[in-house]
Amino acid sequence: MKTLRDLKVGDHGVIERLHGEGALKRRIMDMGLTRGTEVYVRKVAPLGDPMELTVRGYELSVRKGDAELIEIR
Repeated sequence: MKTLRDLKVGDHGVIERLHGEGALKRRIMDMGLTRGTEVYVRKVAPLGDPMELTVRGYELSVRKGDAELIEIR
């Protein structure tokens, strides 16, 4: 299983599945990270957390812990 955290700067991916439960999963979906959405990794902080993504035409920062819950293809 490949997750969003596995992508490097400049990589693209398409969200396949969201893991997690309840409020956490809802928060991820509310940010626009839903199945079939294309994501592009713009930057990663020097210590690896957070990641800056381009999703649906806007920029979004995601923590590594949350990125591990997002399965991509």
